[in-house]
Amino acid sequence: MNEAEERDIVIVGGGICGLATALALHGSLVSERSECLHATGAATTIRANGWRALDHLGLGLLLRKDSVHIDGFSLSLSPSNGIILFMSDISLGNGILREFAINSVDISEAFRRKGEAQCIRRSDLVEALAEDLSHSTIRFTCHVISVKLGSQTSYTVLELHYGIVIKAKYLRMNPTKFSTTNAIRGFTSYPEGHGIDNLFVVAIKEQVVVGNSEISKNQELIKMSSLQTINDFQEEMKEMIKNSDQSLSSCLRLRYRALWDLMLGSFRKGTITVAGDALDAMSPFIGQGDSISQEDAIVMARCLAQKILEFDRKTLFEKCTMDKCEDVHNQYAKERRMRLIKLSTQSFLMNKMFETLSMVVKLFCIVFMASFFRDSAGHSQFD
Repeated sequence: MNEAEERDIVIVGGGICGLATALALHGSLVSERSECLHATGAATTIRANGWRALDHLGLGLLLRKDSVHIDGFSLSLSPSNGIILFMSDISLGNGILREFAINSVDISEAFRRKGEAQCIRRSDLVEALAEDLSHSTIRFTCHVISVKLGSQTSYTVLELHYGIVIKAKYLRMNPTKFSTTNAIRGFTSYPEGHGIDNLFVVAIKEQVVVGNSEISKNQELIKMSSLQTINDFQEEMKEMIKNSDQSLSSCLRLRYRALWDLMLGSFRKGTITVAGDALDAMSPFIGQGDSISQEDAIVMARCLAQKILEFDRKTLFEKCTMDKCEDVHNQYAKERRMRLIKLSTQSFLMNKMFETLSMVVKLFCIVFMASFFRDSAGHSQFD
């Protein structure tokens, strides 16, 4: 960047949320610290709310062409004391048949539900978002070292430096917390096809993943550790890991943002706000990571669009006072807070149910979720 450059909107971070927000907010600038766009992970699941956001961005039809439809969800949890919870969703065309089994007690419930869940290559999503942006929109190797208010104006000043990274705690948000659960991600290709159903399957065994800092840095050890920990799982699962692309394997410790931080913390300061992974950190058990990031982009664009109606677009940032600009961010934070609290609570309960050894805690999580999150896919119906 030049020593002094004025921009109406600057987005720090060229991830999925950053690119989606730039696409929604025409004329913005994206500051990305890496040398190129990167798409961690081989694939991602986009829920119905994520597809609505992509439709608003004009990319839904394009990305659906190369996506794989997920027909249902299967979850198997087997604690050591014998209580077994099994839940599966089976598509019936006009609805879903849900089956539960707790200690051999079967409960079936049929209900109608609209929506879609599809799996796409993460790189396809990132590239589609970037291709619709002008070449000058994204600045690579662009590191933010400080954020402050101008001494003589009400503008927010970003100080940039190439080659140096200093994290500025401008919003003073508490850091995300680590879960005791580690996750191993990988990708397996079947050139000759396979007989596996298009289901999102979660098979859980207590302490199936053992945290080890050395394993997380070595892709060969990641693969070996995965095979050892699922030694008594079904043969097709073991074959899936044996045939996986080792170069795409990764091991990470799950993070989440504490509920009290979401309830009491501030998402913004002045004309600066936070979105995407920096705000929406949660475990992946409800599959909302990338979908919720795209939601952030659309909600921010809508809040700004409502304020634009009060001004001429060309003179918005000249005539719009500091208070008016802050109103946009206040409205965004207000709309996102309750949405994130609900998602984070559901995600946290599922994570806690899987990782705890206490049967009291497990049963509490099951009862709480049955009471407040009876429709386990209701979170994807947000529009």
